[in-house]
Amino acid sequence: MNHQSDTPSLLALAAELAPRSGYNATSFPSVRILRSETVLEDVPVLYRPGAAFVLQGFKQGFLNGEIYRYDTEHYLAVSVPLPFRMASQASPAQPLLAIYFDFDLHLAAEIATTLNGQASHDERMQARSLISSRMAPAMTNVLQRLLHALHHLQELTILGPGLLRELHYRILVGPQGGSLMAALRRNGTTDRIVQSLTLIRERYKEGLSVPELAVTAGMSVPSYHVGFKRLTGNTPIQYLKALRLHEARLMIARRQGTLATIASEVGYASPAQFSRDFKRHFHRTPSEEAKWMREHLGELTQA
Repeated sequence: MNHQSDTPSLLALAAELAPRSGYNATSFPSVRILRSETVLEDVPVLYRPGAAFVLQGFKQGFLNGEIYRYDTEHYLAVSVPLPFRMASQASPAQPLLAIYFDFDLHLAAEIATTLNGQASHDERMQARSLISSRMAPAMTNVLQRLLHALHHLQELTILGPGLLRELHYRILVGPQGGSLMAALRRNGTTDRIVQSLTLIRERYKEGLSVPELAVTAGMSVPSYHVGFKRLTGNTPIQYLKALRLHEARLMIARRQGTLATIASEVGYASPAQFSRDFKRHFHRTPSEEAKWMREHLGELTQA
């Protein structure tokens, strides 16, 4: 008897968990399912550390002149909070369906440390913030079991934590896991830049300068600039501006204040300058972007 035909496909399991356009929450806060029926081009995004698995449709990321595919044959892994630009293919007949998975950074670092001394991982590998890797049967298998568990509460309660741990492991031992682990292990210059990213995230509303950030990181301004660009694909100023604009974008979509108030909240002294930077970055006015987000991103726009 063929039992395989009785098992729901990965795509069918995901489709049931994502009935609405935009991001659909699951019983695990770290796992969301995206459904999109729209072709998107040159969309600015800010991804948290984690991975994206496209089960139907096609996405591409663009950063610093490089193209990163994430489609049915490739997944995308992100080691640090990262702004970049994205395009995707989808339609009402064949909506894009993708699993978004946020890293537990403590767990990821623990696994990376455990793997640290193994010969299969070269500690000299350069840390990378964005990685596209080919899907493997073991990765598909753990995703299938995770989505199945999300449909069954008892299974999720008992097996869920182990499945999330296995998913972290599969990503870190994947084809380019060494470059990802180099960022998570945070040695040398990478550690200083990652700590600086945390500082920027905590103090992005303030008037941070590159010399101040370099001093805090214990680096010269030129070496800080080079290390920052190498890891994130952005200059420190580009990164700070993108973070401010993405935070403002969410606040506007959630109707958390007037435009002038939100501009001030994210560190802009001039509402006019904020509006110019916003239009330049997102190619839409704040009100147009808020409407677009509510139509396309779903639960992300909920406060």
